[in-house]
Amino acid sequence: MKDGIHPEYREVVFLDLQTGNKFISRSALTSRETTEIDGKSYPLFKCDVTSESHPFYTGAQTRIVETGRVEKFRARFARTAGTIKK
Repeated sequence: MKDGIHPEYREVVFLDLQTGNKFISRSALTSRETTEIDGKSYPLFKCDVTSESHPFYTGAQTRIVETGRVEKFRARFARTAGTIKK
């Protein structure tokens, strides 16, 4: 590998802003903020959504029950089905 062209690959703390959960992973992210865990300082990256808070992974996903497109079309134009244009 060439020297000086690759970003620094290091341990970074990811903070889930919705749950407050922190986890350490390796990344090439750069951050001005740092946090200390177990006496060691790590760069801090704040995430809006992680697998701890995303509805798909937590099972809290809500499904909106809607009628299909054909049913919506039929309901919208049902009142004009019996009229004949002159």
